[in-house]
Amino acid sequence: MSSGYANVENGAPYRENSSSYWLEQQEKKGRKSKYIVIGSLVALVVLIAAGIAIGVTVSKNHHNSSSSSAIASSSNSTGKTGAVNETNPNDPSSFVKNDALKHSFYGLAYTPEGSQLPACGNSLAAVIEDIQLMSQLTSRIRLYGADCNQSALVLEAIKQTKVNMGVYLGIYNVPTDAGAAYVRQRDTIVDALKTYGTDHVLGITVGNEFMLNYVTNYAGGADVNSAAGNVGAQLLITNITDAKSTFGGLGLSTTPTIGTADAGSYFNTQVLEQVDYGMSNVHPWFANVSIDQAAGWTAEFFQQTNVDVANNLTNKPKMFIAETGWPTKSSDAGNANNGPSLASVDNLQKFMDTFVCQANQNGTGYFYFEYFDETWKDAQFGGVEGWWGLFNADKTLKNVTIPDCHID
Repeated sequence: MSSGYANVENGAPYRENSSSYWLEQQEKKGRKSKYIVIGSLVALVVLIAAGIAIGVTVSKNHHNSSSSSAIASSSNSTGKTGAVNETNPNDPSSFVKNDALKHSFYGLAYTPEGSQLPACGNSLAAVIEDIQLMSQLTSRIRLYGADCNQSALVLEAIKQTKVNMGVYLGIYNVPTDAGAAYVRQRDTIVDALKTYGTDHVLGITVGNEFMLNYVTNYAGGADVNSAAGNVGAQLLITNITDAKSTFGGLGLSTTPTIGTADAGSYFNTQVLEQVDYGMSNVHPWFANVSIDQAAGWTAEFFQQTNVDVANNLTNKPKMFIAETGWPTKSSDAGNANNGPSLASVDNLQKFMDTFVCQANQNGTGYFYFEYFDETWKDAQFGGVEGWWGLFNADKTLKNVTIPDCHID
């Protein structure tokens, strides 16, 4: 980058011009795994100081109530943004579709607004509106974690809107909390599945950039498949094994598949051998790849670094692109470009035009990053972090044309 990408841990700039070396440098310099790590660690301190009151309260609110009433009582009431109209205000399934939206994306990356501890400011009304909008673009979404009751909120919203939507639920865990975040979120998902079942659950993803976080911050930057990297892998595998046992033992109509998500160059072989699927973050922006080359580079990197590797394993885990996209602006001029290309709406359009339909035709499973701009990321980290959405933060579509290549 021309002026560097700020490392959220120490403020050091990122300067790396080789796209072939991209993840080993770029991902070490931060991105969203770091702010989720920081947020989770801060949240853990708050939770410990408060006797883990928030997690217990949210869980109890849901566990002790029926599906709709539990979600309504544990959610803040918010008005709609005006992005969606309903022919019957009492029936969320009666929403009016927007002709500008096309059902052309394999999947979307999504976090309900206000789903970060300790505030938990999300709401059923807002999530219903999100599902109404996203269902016009895709039949699949992925979550990153389960705090603030977001799993149940999403499943309740799908129930009320009656849309064809499957969700990969998420458990965000960290290497340094003796499994506290994992257990808290696992138990929240258990409650949600007992209420809603698995009809709309595509899988449960244990970990988001766990191995990147571990080798970068706790193993001195060691290779992810080194002896030091394998120590972190065993921590993650412990959670994966527990997830298989826990969710497999619920007696549900179908047993959820269990996977993990990480940066594209940070999949540990031992971990991949234990999962049903892997989700890979592949961002040409952070690789300093030009917009003209971005779609092709993304496809090639994913195939060679992730798909081919997974296919050589005995269990052959199915691989998805967990995140890919293009930012539309930067909060400061120094981070407004990745070297060869700008963060802009025009370049978001170009990336969609060159990636989406081609990926659909090639049978690539991907989750476009992301549904809408997340203002908390901009407030906390600046740069391009808050500006990756197809929609603005107010849920109005950006000045783009959605590609028209329908996918089921």
